[in-house]
Amino acid sequence: MTTEVGVVLFPGSNCEHDVVDAARLLGADAHTLWHGDATLGAVDVVVIPGGFAHGDYLRPGAIARFSPIMAAVTDFARSGGPVVGICNGFQVLTEAALLPGALQKNKGLKFLCESTTLEVASDRSVMTRDIAIGSRLNIPINHFEGNFTCSPDTLRELEDERRIVLRYVDNPNGSVGSIAGITNREGNVVGLMPHPERATSELLGSTDGLSLLRGLFAS
Repeated sequence: MTTEVGVVLFPGSNCEHDVVDAARLLGADAHTLWHGDATLGAVDVVVIPGGFAHGDYLRPGAIARFSPIMAAVTDFARSGGPVVGICNGFQVLTEAALLPGALQKNKGLKFLCESTTLEVASDRSVMTRDIAIGSRLNIPINHFEGNFTCSPDTLRELEDERRIVLRYVDNPNGSVGSIAGITNREGNVVGLMPHPERATSELLGSTDGLSLLRGLFAS
């Protein structure tokens, strides 16, 4: 049975086609979902892609969080449906309180567009459940506000519950705990700043993104 993937499209999103192409490469069916719609339709997985939702006015994800479709995304996530936010999508998920913490400007106030080495820190998520802890992945980043921050109590909780799924080997943006991706307690909601959909071919420099996406699209 083919996995149906819905990719939420906001004004300013710019990675939705990359996600759709990656899903189809892995045998899933994928289509975009308009942010102004109130329902998701028949989907098995929801992805909120990268970009600049609503121009990142106020702060990244702050306006997107109020789009009609986010109520449906929240209901889907709380019913156990797999939801992943990539880059700007991670920011949207924190604004919508589907994940803890927040994303702030990178250390040095520099926009980063480069390949990074990640280490898989937990297998308790829909993206990492089939990847050995300690595995290293070459995945690109492309962000200005990717510096993950949270309170000391939240960080302790994330660590104790093994909810930090990805860490930077060489922390490029100042994220607390070198965090590149986290999950909720149930493991079905994941936010990550790196772009696995841009690491699906040797022509793009790496195929390591397929490891993360394969786990998701097999949900």
